[in-house]
Amino acid sequence: MAIELRHLRYAVAAAHYGSFRRAAEALGVKQSSLSRRIRQMEDRLGVAVFERSSSGVRLTTAGTEILRTSRHLVDGLDHMMASAKAAGRGEAGRLAIGFYTSLSAGNLRASLVEHARRFPNVEIRAVEGARASLIVGLEHGTLDVAIVTGEPAVRDGGAMALWGERIMVALPESHPLVTNDIVYWTDLRGETFLLSQRDPEPELRDILLAELASPGVQPKIVTQDVSRESIASLVGAGFGVSLTCEAAIGASYVGVVYRDVQDGRGPSRISYAACWQSDNDNPALAHFLKLLEERYPSLPTRAAESAAPSRTPDPSP
Repeated sequence: MAIELRHLRYAVAAAHYGSFRRAAEALGVKQSSLSRRIRQMEDRLGVAVFERSSSGVRLTTAGTEILRTSRHLVDGLDHMMASAKAAGRGEAGRLAIGFYTSLSAGNLRASLVEHARRFPNVEIRAVEGARASLIVGLEHGTLDVAIVTGEPAVRDGGAMALWGERIMVALPESHPLVTNDIVYWTDLRGETFLLSQRDPEPELRDILLAELASPGVQPKIVTQDVSRESIASLVGAGFGVSLTCEAAIGASYVGVVYRDVQDGRGPSRISYAACWQSDNDNPALAHFLKLLEERYPSLPTRAAESAAPSRTPDPSP
């Protein structure tokens, strides 16, 4: 007949305490029940596990070997059960987060740090990619949540407006505008703008055109199929200026200086949103969304809709 988990658990406790009575008290069972189960275990194994005496019990030679395996099995099963319960509560497991903003500074980085503090046993899998690939990842279930600009457009999904980031202009350190604390869009007429084809540069390009384009006049934009880091390096080398989101200024690049860019209404901003599939039942996702709601309480969860660039003030993190 099979050896049951409680046989092993009772034997491990008896070996630890050296007494059936103390083991039974520790486990909250009757001594007679514990003694009977251990006797069943010995009968089924065909070998004595304990030597019994008036002073207590001690392991036999065979029992020592049996208990070595028993402890491993009991500890492993206890760990598995605890991990399963924690995962069910969203306190352990894995959370896949897609993004294309920078993690060098800013709200996303701060949110991930706070999540790690609250849920240290949840493994964060960060996926950086283009907006289109992040939406596909959500729909295919390889991502739990994506942080994007613009309209989320997730089929059968939810969205939550998050934060607005200031738009910064990246200048070569020798540029005359470096002496200004604030740069106005009108100061940038005639500049060569270096932009990446990768997100969120398309949104930045739209804002640039809205600010500087006029009938018969278009800003000079040179689009490169390179990373934001490579664009910054080109700016540092004097090939032009660029636009970036506030979170990216946490990273330093040789020869690059960042300045706030504004118009007559104040700083220009680009807004971000979280989006996810509504049928995603990962408990860790629910905790992450709750954390975002706490950090950005004035922007409630809603059905997927536009999160287009705006100039509204940042909500307080």
